[in-house]
Parts: sequence; structure tokens; C-alpha cells
Amino acid sequence: MEKRIINPWKWQDERHYVQGVEVKAVQSTLYCAGQAAVHADGTSSSADMKTQLQLAIQNLEQVINEAGYETKNIVRLNVYTTSHEEFFPCFEYFGEWIANNSIKQAATFVEVKTLFETLKVELEATVVK
Repeated sequence: MEKRIINPWKWQDERHYVQGVEVKAVQSTLYCAGQAAVHADGTSSSADMKTQLQLAIQNLEQVINEAGYETKNIVRLNVYTTSHEEFFPCFEYFGEWIANNSIKQAATFVEVKTLFETLKVELEATVVK
């Protein structure tokens, strides 16, 4: 697999995403359902945003790893949150996760009215190998 990052500008670097990712010679693609702060027993978390973000990331990593892919090969990541105001104080943690995993992904951040039950954040990813 060959990835090429397209960034006509530099401002997005501080926001932990890229403007475009071209992928060639892909062996396979994994489309992950939105992963949120749902515990292994299926119960939704009612914790604060940072705790929910941590669990959503863990759940996303588990799906990716169980499928035989690598987190660093996320090429698209959509973030849905019920509150930008609550999410952005967690942005440094989110950015550290992106940097620590060498992820270079196109991304969209969207505030939605509600998510399922008590959920505050959901991560939807596309991963290649």
C-alpha cells in the first residue's frame, strides 16, 4: 500500500488531520462502524467527555486490531460529538493519540443533537492495508 498526503496549507497540522489522503495498491479496506463509549457488556457510558473519548478510542482500536489492521493506517476519521464545548478541552488528548499512532487522516468533526442513550462522542473510521 502507498499513501500520499495532500496538504495545500499548514494550518490543519495543529488540528491533527490532513486535507486529503490518496491511497494506491490497497490490499483491503476496513470500514468501521461508529465506535463510542459502550462497555463490553453493551451498556453506554454516562461518564464525562474525556472518559468517553478514551473508551471510544479503545473500542475503535479493538475493532481495528481484531480485523488485522493497524491504527496508523486510518485514512478517514469522522468525529461526532454532542458538544464541541465539552470535546475541545479533550482535543489535546485526542491529538496525542493521533500523533502517538502516526495517523494521517482526512477528518470531519460534527456536533450532533444527540447520540444513542448517554453517549457524547462517536468515532467512525476507514482503515486500509
